[in-house]
Amino acid sequence: MAHVPDHFTHFAAIDWSGAVGPRQPGIAVALCTRDGGPPALVRPGHVWSRVDVLDWLRHGLPPATLVGLDLGMSLPFADRGAFFPSWSESPPDARALWALVDHLCEADPHLAASSFVDHAEASRHFRRHGGRAGDQFEPGRGRLRVTEIAQREQGLNPYSNLNLVGAAQVGKSSLTGMRLLHRLKDALPIWPFDPAPAAGSLIVEIYTSIAARDAGRPRGRTKMKTMEALNQALVSPAIASAPVPGAGPIDDHSSDALLTAAWLRACARRKELWRPAALVPALAHTEGWTFGIT
Repeated sequence: MAHVPDHFTHFAAIDWSGAVGPRQPGIAVALCTRDGGPPALVRPGHVWSRVDVLDWLRHGLPPATLVGLDLGMSLPFADRGAFFPSWSESPPDARALWALVDHLCEADPHLAASSFVDHAEASRHFRRHGGRAGDQFEPGRGRLRVTEIAQREQGLNPYSNLNLVGAAQVGKSSLTGMRLLHRLKDALPIWPFDPAPAAGSLIVEIYTSIAARDAGRPRGRTKMKTMEALNQALVSPAIASAPVPGAGPIDDHSSDALLTAAWLRACARRKELWRPAALVPALAHTEGWTFGIT
């Protein structure tokens, strides 16, 4: 039976970005402590790069932190028995996938993943800009991981990590995130690819809409753009956090990170979140799972 960790002293949420460029206004990092105080932005006013986040995870993280990364840590595998069924070099598991993405993109600066998206074999599986859907991209939403199917069944609106088009696409964030995960190597365990530890820090995949839903935000209105809306969510019964000081506008990347850090604190001891029924060992090594989905 999966270990349920109960030792975390800090909880961090990272709203990630797959956009092109050296620094990403769409990245936000928030942190809170176990004592129930308000979450706070890490380096407020700083425009993060993806490399900055990697460095913070390696060297700036408090020693017993549960870290939520808002990105898809893997690609669909279970539905067709492979990440890339038509490709002889399709990786056997998620860690091999991360290594492949990082290797093929080693010339791309800022942990970008353009070279992977444009690779002759990999591109067959993606929907790209300009109406370029590869011959292996399934019509409609595209292939989904088992955890994303469960997200949909629980009232959320997931998109395929193989879709790289549109405002709601998550594919670019996922691919750039895989480069980060590969470069972390053995610095931090990553659940469920690694078991939850009895001590130290741990990274999990998050979907910020889960935190917003649990805080009472209506479907389709999960983004909070004022401090008042954020604080209403923070003090909700499901989150039970102290509010963040201030009033007026806030960008939704910061509000997502702040709320989800507090949500992680509220949910980290829920046994069922560490033991989803569908998370069999084969899935834990290939597709992974989104923390918060049962």
